[in-house]
Amino acid sequence: MGQIPNKTSMEQSIAEMIEQKRDLYIRVSDQIWEYAETRYEEHRSAELMAEVLEQEGFTVERNAGGIPTAVVGSYGQGKPVIAILGEYDALFGLSQTKGESAHNPVEQGGNGHGCGHNLLGSGMLAAAVAVRDYIEKYKLSGTIRFYGCPAEEGGGGKGIMARNGLFDDVDAALTWHPGSINSITARSCLATCQVYFKFKGRSAHAAGSPHLGRGALDAVELMNVGANYLREHLIPEARLHYAITNSGGISPNVVQAEAEVLYKLRVPRSEQLEDMYERVCNVARGAALMTGTELEIQFDSGSSELIMNRTLEQLMFDKFTELGVPVFNGTEDQFAARIRATLTEAELNESLPVGLAHKNLSNQLEPYEPLAGTFMGSTDVGDVSWKVPTAQCAVACVALGTPFHTWQVVSQGATSMAHKGMLHAGKVIGATATELLQQPELLKRAKEEHVKQLGGRTYKCLIPKEVNPGPVKR
Repeated sequence: MGQIPNKTSMEQSIAEMIEQKRDLYIRVSDQIWEYAETRYEEHRSAELMAEVLEQEGFTVERNAGGIPTAVVGSYGQGKPVIAILGEYDALFGLSQTKGESAHNPVEQGGNGHGCGHNLLGSGMLAAAVAVRDYIEKYKLSGTIRFYGCPAEEGGGGKGIMARNGLFDDVDAALTWHPGSINSITARSCLATCQVYFKFKGRSAHAAGSPHLGRGALDAVELMNVGANYLREHLIPEARLHYAITNSGGISPNVVQAEAEVLYKLRVPRSEQLEDMYERVCNVARGAALMTGTELEIQFDSGSSELIMNRTLEQLMFDKFTELGVPVFNGTEDQFAARIRATLTEAELNESLPVGLAHKNLSNQLEPYEPLAGTFMGSTDVGDVSWKVPTAQCAVACVALGTPFHTWQVVSQGATSMAHKGMLHAGKVIGATATELLQQPELLKRAKEEHVKQLGGRTYKCLIPKEVNPGPVKR
């Protein structure tokens, strides 16, 4: 075994290893930004990740877990196995020219990386390769494993991977997410599921013989009205969203024979979904009964809430503290100011941390404060956290106040400030993973805490075995 550096030197070594290959990671990130592939269609993005992993000496499994756009790259031998989670899926309808402070789509109606997953996956690639380099240089035992996870945006990719056993031998999992501040993720999120409700009626001439028709669009609209009335009677933390995915055509003089709506349900605990799901299904059944239409309910996807692990979070915070935060230059600050000028007053002031007033980009690490509350979003990282101790952080890549799932994120996602945040995330995660490889007692404490946090609950993937989500139907 080589002479292991002290902690500060270890973190610096990881940082230097990433900087030596920074051009590679920036190229990968920008290429995935260009691809902008949505859930379960990330074929080029996944293949790019696989090729780079192979070039860097990883053993690569394509089609991991039977998912065509999932990739797993492994390096090393034996225990512990540390998983680093990457993503690369984009969002619909968010095409945007990079580096501009005005809305200017590259392609009208095209896709865009409005959640920064091009950065997320590439930053985790950097972390995995740096840990590989460190293992090789200092002859460490253990395995570093990069997971290329598809379809985080509504597709439950990690849930399918967990359901299919890809995390069964993992000891801990680490990841990050691009943000506008630097922080440790310290509170859970909402469990969620997506469900299609398809109504089938009978077409007819809307003026000449409407009495002979049975309107599927009527059923969709009645369902939505009923669901909106249902909101009052759900727990305050629940969220209910929908999108009409098939309105039955564009001819108003035809009674629509088919129509479809996609619902997304969210609750704090996985166990609460069953009741909410059944109540929404009953609303749909009532709409079908009222309109004389047939109803098909098709479960699409889902993801679990996060199981927090304070042991890993504290470790990640310590590494973040040692490494500091990304440092931005004047040109980047000026661009961030132009982006902020496009935001509303409410967006600019949304949960702005103390010390960042009147700034355009974050220059501080937020204190680590374990929180009991719930973040009102969802992530399939939750499914991994049920299986193994898991921690994640946010690293500043965009202007303060930038709301995600917007063109503003797409515009910033292939700029130098985003690249700086991405590379810094790789350093934080890489240093955390390397520490875990060398500290079996720390890993043991994280596992003991994981058991306590579960409190006797056992993981059950919210996506039934017979359901294999795919691309969104358009």
